[in-house]
Amino acid sequence: MSAIIRADRRAFLQRLTVSGVALGALPGALDAMPTGTDAHRQPFERLPRVWPAPAEPYDVSWTKKLTGRHKAVYDSPDVSGGLAVYRAGLVAAQYVEVLKASPRDISNVIVLRHDGIVLAMNQAFWDRYQVGALKKVLHPMTEQPTTKNPALLTVADDMPPFLADLALDKQLARGAVVLACALAFSDMVALVAKADGLADAAADAKARSMLLPGIIMQPSGVFATSVAQEAGCVYVRAS
Repeated sequence: MSAIIRADRRAFLQRLTVSGVALGALPGALDAMPTGTDAHRQPFERLPRVWPAPAEPYDVSWTKKLTGRHKAVYDSPDVSGGLAVYRAGLVAAQYVEVLKASPRDISNVIVLRHDGIVLAMNQAFWDRYQVGALKKVLHPMTEQPTTKNPALLTVADDMPPFLADLALDKQLARGAVVLACALAFSDMVALVAKADGLADAAADAKARSMLLPGIIMQPSGVFATSVAQEAGCVYVRAS
């Protein structure tokens, strides 16, 4: 097993532990699952929660917005200069140009999870918590270090006009569904708590206030991509 895979698994397990999961209870819970017909009907009802509990129920009504003929979910587990965001917009434009599709025929979902969660945060968050330096972010065009959220770059930030029009806030305004992973977002809360000396609840509230408007929180990014595929989206690993 590579060091990268081991590190990724370790980070995931640590995140679950921070979320209050008794990992040792999982095998016992699985053993206690009913068998036969009952297992088919309710196989997971006894499993413990393994994601942060929301203040309000998670909103999955976004699936009703996926009415276009061409549906895709763009998975962004990495920062990667915000390329997943730009690729989602670029492919939509290619459908219009090459296949003569109407924009209303295109339903895009962008999932920001794992390290890609920082793309969901506004520029004030990036400035306050020095995300660019922390994540060693590079500008997608110049490939130079940047302090800007690369998914929000404008023409003034050395982005070509066409790509600047595909920035995350622009796509949100045009109706793209953008989903954020609550597990990964807990890292943003921890960052705020440490930097500002806040308790968990206050740090969570502050971090949420710095999410880009229109982004919908989901219990996990993998959950989000799974639900999107069940709603008819093709899966694209975009970063």
